[in-house]
Amino acid sequence: MPAPGIIIVVCTANVCRSPMGEKLLQHALAAEPEPLRSLKVVSAGIAASRGQPATENSVAALKKVGLDLSSHASQPLTQALLDKAVAVFCMTESHRAMIELNFDRVPKHLYLFREFFGLDGDSEIPDPYGSCFRDYEACRDSMVEAVPSLVKALREIAG
Repeated sequence: MPAPGIIIVVCTANVCRSPMGEKLLQHALAAEPEPLRSLKVVSAGIAASRGQPATENSVAALKKVGLDLSSHASQPLTQALLDKAVAVFCMTESHRAMIELNFDRVPKHLYLFREFFGLDGDSEIPDPYGSCFRDYEACRDSMVEAVPSLVKALREIAG
């Protein structure tokens, strides 16, 4: 595994889904033994500008589960980030396709955030941007239920 090793969570603008996914996965990995605990989790957007805060609803949705997203600043996905990635988790198939089409070197471990969850439900996480707070909570909850399956997959990748 590359050192120090990063995990990238990807969405479109890096202000809703991927920042929430970053914090949720970061929180879960902090409770794991090495080498998972040392993996750095970052988020980025396929079409993100640099330095935008997370949306108010994203911050509030994570605050309800005890996580602080208030200092988030968006960043675009770059080749330099991808080159450091142990794994990349995307919110939708279109995000994965954009990475495969637009970058020269694509990480071997490029998945959907809910890809390992294993139920017949939708493996994509819809964008709540501009929607009501309930949609942000639903987005958060769909990530929360997928995090244990991501941690399990990362154990195998890191093992």
